[in-house]
Amino acid sequence: MPIEKNKVVAFHYVLENEAGEEVENNMKDEPMIYLHGGYRNLMPALERALEGKDKGEQVSVTLRPEEAYGIRKEGSVQRIPIKHLLNKKKRYQPGMAVKVNTKDGPKDVVIIKVGKFNVDVDTNHPLSGMSVTFNVSIKDIRDARPEEITHGHSHGWEGAADH
Repeated sequence: MPIEKNKVVAFHYVLENEAGEEVENNMKDEPMIYLHGGYRNLMPALERALEGKDKGEQVSVTLRPEEAYGIRKEGSVQRIPIKHLLNKKKRYQPGMAVKVNTKDGPKDVVIIKVGKFNVDVDTNHPLSGMSVTFNVSIKDIRDARPEEITHGHSHGWEGAADH
């Protein structure tokens, strides 16, 4: 069964930066699961690269910055209270990638400066401005359930996850 609109897809991946260095790897974890078909659950260019592929296939796709994490916006600095950081660390350091809680959900940022109660962060995604390569291993494909299509996202591999 090929990947097409309204299929739920489970895959593992390794993400590499422009230098070919591994940035993320979920090969030993649970596979990523998404609803295919333009629901914006995955980067559109990555979703297009997976279209028509089958269970067991390996796909390698390199995305330009504008297809992946975006073009860097200079001067995108914001001061936020440390309590809004989702990564609970004892010691935050400049250059550290963290997630911040926003009204739109978690957002990846990079710490520029650490104060006693606040941090200054670069609000660009840590991989913005870079081409990245996804090496994908397709683990399984199934038909989406009607409620997943209505909601626009998968409800887990079994399709029964609550939310």
